Amino acid sequence: MKIDFEKILAASKELKGNIVNTPFVRASKLSSNFNTNIYLKLENLQLTSSFKARGACYAIMKHTIADPNRGIITMSAGNHAQAVAYFANEFNVSSTIIMPEQAPFSKVSRTKELGANVILKGRTLNETSDFVNNLAKEKNLKLIHPYDDYDVISGQGSIGIEIFEKIKELDCIVVPIGGGGLISGISIVAKKINPNIKIFGVESDLYPSAYNKFKKKNLFCSGDTIADGIAVKTPGEKTFPIIKEYIDDIILVDDISIENTISNLFEYERIISEGAGAAGVTAIIENSSLFKNKKVCSIICGGNIDSRIYAGILNKKLSRDGRLARIRIGITDEPGMLSKISNAIAKTGGNIIEIYHQRMFHDVPVKKAKIDAVIEAQNKKSIEEIIASLKSEGFEVRIINEIFN
Repeated sequence: MKIDFEKILAASKELKGNIVNTPFVRASKLSSNFNTNIYLKLENLQLTSSFKARGACYAIMKHTIADPNRGIITMSAGNHAQAVAYFANEFNVSSTIIMPEQAPFSKVSRTKELGANVILKGRTLNETSDFVNNLAKEKNLKLIHPYDDYDVISGQGSIGIEIFEKIKELDCIVVPIGGGGLISGISIVAKKINPNIKIFGVESDLYPSAYNKFKKKNLFCSGDTIADGIAVKTPGEKTFPIIKEYIDDIILVDDISIENTISNLFEYERIISEGAGAAGVTAIIENSSLFKNKKVCSIICGGNIDSRIYAGILNKKLSRDGRLARIRIGITDEPGMLSKISNAIAKTGGNIIEIYHQRMFHDVPVKKAKIDAVIEAQNKKSIEEIIASLKSEGFEVRIINEIFN
């Protein structure tokens, strides 16, 4: 093995001043809710809002020492792309980044803004791989792999060094797995400092690539997931042997649970996380008996989430909790009806977020209309009180929450 604790410790020292020593906090509300002590390493507050900054920075630092005039190349759908572009610019190295044709426009645009030459190729990272390797040979570029690179793994492992500078006694560390660079670096550090610590990897149930290899399973591996940062079909050739040696188990989590965790992290801890970043905490919540009364740390590995998707997740959670509902109200089409509806909702403490007055439905008589309203309330009981108040005023009312479910 070409990586060990000493190499990661050296990387951690060299990275000081170039990356952020991110906050390490206790999630007090979540800890109370799930009878455990949950600590979070907030890599969403790292440069480029992702732990990827560490590995990219260290790999590029080492490259510029060895071959400062040679350009670099990588492939990434987002976080690694932005990290490589950022540090290539910092160290005055030309960078070429291959991104899938379906990569979000915001991530492509941001990567270009950071100074990289961006080429869109293929639909997935797997499809871009051959193109990247061929272009690297043709242009004599150094490949900075997103995870299958010992310098990258060493950089990611610096997170482990920082965790144990803050807390000496941990029972478990729970780490999201994509290609495996993050968990590889952290697990080497953790097992060196505390051989009895338990290391759990976490994957989306749509991309159980390391899980399959670790447990000798053959679960289907594909699909659209909110945890796109860990949507990897094949673990790394360099990372998986480390995973196999150091980690204790791999847990799968589903998208609905991840979405709920994204909402809970914001509501209870005021932490903004992307899907991959919330995966570790999701595993803790969904397996609370496994972690009961334990000191457990998870890494919020990134905060790069599209604002539209984030808003949708928060609204869906409000709907599930009964604090947001869409209702349809049947009325007679005469003056004063909207005022009457507004008063009936207000006197129960509800608030109208949106309202749409519809007369043109084919099933609505000419002298009647339908009102669609999105209402905000304290809880499900409050929604029921609002509906009862409207019915007491003579309105026909039903809930139509399909847009949130």
